[in-house]
Amino acid sequence: MNPIQKITRQSLLQLLPRTRKARIVSAGAVFMSVCAFGAIGVSPIAPDASDLPVKSIEQDLELPNLADQIAALQQDEQQFIREERIRPGDSLGSLFTRLGVDDADAQKFFRSDKTARRLLSLKTGKRVQAETDENGLLLSMRATITDGKGGEARQITVEREGDKFVASDAPAKLERRVEMRSREIKSSLYSATDSNVDGGSMPDSIVSQMIEMFSTNIDFRSDIRRGDRFNVVYETFWLDGELVKTGRVLAGEFVNRGVAYQSVWYEDPVTRQGGYYTLDGKAMKKAFLKSPLEFSRISSGFSMRVHPISGKWKAHKGVDYAASTGTPIRAAADGVIDFAGNSGGYGNQVVVKHWSKYSTAYAHMSRIAPGMRKGAKVSQGQVIGYVGSTGWSTGPHLHYEFRVAGQAQDPNKFKSLAQQPLTPAELSRFRMAAAEMNHRFSLLAPSGNAMAAR
Repeated sequence: MNPIQKITRQSLLQLLPRTRKARIVSAGAVFMSVCAFGAIGVSPIAPDASDLPVKSIEQDLELPNLADQIAALQQDEQQFIREERIRPGDSLGSLFTRLGVDDADAQKFFRSDKTARRLLSLKTGKRVQAETDENGLLLSMRATITDGKGGEARQITVEREGDKFVASDAPAKLERRVEMRSREIKSSLYSATDSNVDGGSMPDSIVSQMIEMFSTNIDFRSDIRRGDRFNVVYETFWLDGELVKTGRVLAGEFVNRGVAYQSVWYEDPVTRQGGYYTLDGKAMKKAFLKSPLEFSRISSGFSMRVHPISGKWKAHKGVDYAASTGTPIRAAADGVIDFAGNSGGYGNQVVVKHWSKYSTAYAHMSRIAPGMRKGAKVSQGQVIGYVGSTGWSTGPHLHYEFRVAGQAQDPNKFKSLAQQPLTPAELSRFRMAAAEMNHRFSLLAPSGNAMAAR
């Protein structure tokens, strides 16, 4: 071994610490040094080894600077970021293991802090991101939670600050996207929305909004036919490439039996209140829903009949909808609760008072929805109770009455009642939004398929 190699090797070995991390870093330095000498060894004009200026080469190596660089690398904290999805049956321990977290203090904090515990209630498939150091100590963890009440997306973050942890809850900064879907009904509405064509299946919340939007024109219990089709434009909200929640239906078109019903959402820029309107600005929202149940069948109409309990021939002053126990019952129109409770033969009943002299009654409920008490305001389509068989009833159904000045009337005679139209100023703003949505409909519609629009 020549003097140069001996000096360099010994000098480098003295710099190698005992830790695994430092040995890796030091080995890298040795490798680079050997490569440097290798480059000198293959020089095309190589002098005899005995003639090499040893002192000069030692100065060129600058071994003290190399030691400083190794020491600096040792002092740098290594950080690791991992992302995992919640799996069925996950516990805090199993989640930490997959995220590479080995931190007893962090586990203790997550079990004791109210905000941090919200991360443990994430649904299957939701993403969690964690940052740790090289020893598995948790530096930070974050995930996005959608509030079931208002649909607001919240970002929950846990961060290490010195020797303690701090949890925070703040609104998530979401990316808004506008999506378009087109479907043809071949068997049922939900089978069409569940199909994986045209970008995948549609969220159930969008389907429910679409049903509510067109329920004053289409009875989804009996009017849907094979070959009907629909187009829908709606909002979605994303965070880091992941769908966090779906928003509002912005526009829809439903072709039922060859007739196209179109609807566009319009919101007043000042009051932030809005509704759905046809392309020419007429309110889609009729005064009363065609049916207080989304899916059911009429078992007894507004007519004379033999009473199923008394056996006497008498007028049936309402409409009975056969449905299974627990089916949600919707308010037929905006109004104020006038009565909510038990009413003898009607069983659990809710009476809603609307404008002018109109009111509606919903009887035989299995239970009344929370918050339904005298004086409470309700909006059209809001769930006010659930189908049951309380009172004088022989089976689960909804007894629905439409009343004018307190007297039950046939609801089919009042289908033409509509909401107040837009003002001229509102109509001008609405037309701009409607023009854009109408263009989207034309992009989604099958070529050469002209429809009559309503």
